Amino acid sequence: MTSQVEINRRYTAVREAAARDGLDAAVVCGSEYTGFEGAVRYLSGFRILHRYAYVVLPVDGEPAVVFPREARWVGDHSESWIDDRVFAEYPGEWLQERAREQGWRRVGVSGLDYAMPVRDYRALAEGFVDVVPWDQGFDLARAVKSDEELVSVRESCRINETGVWAVLEAFEAGKTEAELMGVAEQVFTAAGCYRTTMDMVLSGPDGSARPEFKFPHATRPIEQDDLVLFGLEVAGPGGHWVEFSRPFCAGTPSQETLAGLDAYHEYYEAAKRTMNDGATAHDVHRAVSKSFLDRGFTLGHVTGHSIGMTMIEHPRIGEGIDVELRENMVVSMHPHGITEDERACLYMQDTWLVTTDGGVPLTFPGSKIKAWIAAS
Repeated sequence: MTSQVEINRRYTAVREAAARDGLDAAVVCGSEYTGFEGAVRYLSGFRILHRYAYVVLPVDGEPAVVFPREARWVGDHSESWIDDRVFAEYPGEWLQERAREQGWRRVGVSGLDYAMPVRDYRALAEGFVDVVPWDQGFDLARAVKSDEELVSVRESCRINETGVWAVLEAFEAGKTEAELMGVAEQVFTAAGCYRTTMDMVLSGPDGSARPEFKFPHATRPIEQDDLVLFGLEVAGPGGHWVEFSRPFCAGTPSQETLAGLDAYHEYYEAAKRTMNDGATAHDVHRAVSKSFLDRGFTLGHVTGHSIGMTMIEHPRIGEGIDVELRENMVVSMHPHGITEDERACLYMQDTWLVTTDGGVPLTFPGSKIKAWIAAS
């Protein structure tokens, strides 16, 4: 249950950011697309079961939560702490009418690029209101986590680690990737994650994983020297996403995998040193990627990103991202080291807390990375 103090804190932060950006109101869109449902829950408490929804938060005035009418009986709408619950035939037309009634001239939309249905954008944009992309503004307004949020983050971490441990205990040659993913999913579902999990794998023969993420294979048995990494990303009952994963190999890891493992040890120490209040995302990226580049790896999937009730939030930890990290930001880090010939990679995930003294891992301690791999 989100406290009223926490709700007020969130609204104040978003309203202040919207006002700084010259907006009259923020429109936040979430959808059932995995990882994108959390923006609506962050501002309303409603968990999207199917389709999509909006939260409308004026700089001055009361919020509203808007659903497409066909979703009237989909989801428990009483979960929302917002009293003004709207079921509109065409939500975009309703948004345009609300903007006209309130005299809003400039509205920021979070989810404009990825989540907002085209029909709603067209209806809103065809009115007199100026529609502004506001994904980054909204993400930065919610990036610093409160003590109440960090309780939820740590519970998600606990659940995530429990699932990884369960897969490690069950891992053996002869089982399938899907069979082992099911072990983790049983843990996650029983702990209250419902559908907020992301299932994918990196795997390959001869002690190396191929660089492409894919769905778990349901029929081919894992062989002794296969390297398998289960992408186990979850949001626990409080709705905060975290990421934690390690590669498993029942046989002999390849030389490329071992080189990547050494790079990961150095990355971990660099993250602890540099992920502090005031450091830029660019500087952290440079520090943690150096160990991979020095060994001839290229970098594939993003080095890291802010994470919260939406799976991927701004800022991204990457080249040229000059956003300063702030104390109590939560960041997922996962350098994707790929060999020059693009035939093998190593990838792990960890969730970190930004502090004044550097990065603090919220998931399995980095000092035990090598022991973890040896155990697998």
